[in-house]
Amino acid sequence: MADAVRAGPRLRRAVEGEELAGLPAALRDELRDAVGSEGALVPFSLLRRLHGGLREAGSPLFLYQLLEGSEIAVPEVPVQPRNPELVARLERIKARLANEEYRRMTRNVTGQDMNRGGTLADFGRQIRSVKAVVITVFNFIVTVVAAFACTYLGSRYVFVETAARVLSAVIVASVVGLAELYVMAHLGVGVWWTSLPAP
Repeated sequence: MADAVRAGPRLRRAVEGEELAGLPAALRDELRDAVGSEGALVPFSLLRRLHGGLREAGSPLFLYQLLEGSEIAVPEVPVQPRNPELVARLERIKARLANEEYRRMTRNVTGQDMNRGGTLADFGRQIRSVKAVVITVFNFIVTVVAAFACTYLGSRYVFVETAARVLSAVIVASVVGLAELYVMAHLGVGVWWTSLPAP
C-alpha cells in the first residue's frame, strides 16, 4: 500500500524557497531532508503535519496546491518465486487434460479406411441407411397423395363445386404432411417405420 508521495516541482520550490517560512523550523528541516532524499519521497505522516502547520500558521497556501505535479509512490510488489514442484505438477495436469481432450476428439476416427477404398460391410451399411431414407421419403409422398385423393373423392358428397373439393383436399393433405414431418423430426428419418409394433 502507498505510504509516500514523490515530490513534484511545486513542492520542491516551496521547500527550497521562503513560502513555508511561517512553519516551525523542525518541520521545514524534515521537509527539506525528505525532498532532498533519494527519489524525493515525502511520507504521508509528514504531509499531515505540513497540512496542520499550514492551517495553524494561517498560510494562504493549501496542501493540494503544493502537491500539484506530485505522484503517489506505489511500492513494487515483490514477486514470489513459484515452487518448482507445483509448476511441474501443473504442467503434468495440463498435458493430461490436453491428452484427454485429444482422445475425446479423435475417439471415432480410425486409420483403417485410409489405405483402402472401403470394405463390403461399409458399402452394405451405407446402402441400408440410403434404403431407410428412400423408404421414408416414399412413404411420406404416398401418404400425402393418398390423403389428397381420399379427401378429393370423399368431398364430392359434401361439396358440389370442384374448387371447394380441391381446397379441402389440399388442407387435409397439408395437415397429414405436417404430421408426417413432425413424426420424422422427432423419431428420425428411417427410424419411425421400423419402431412400429408388428400387427
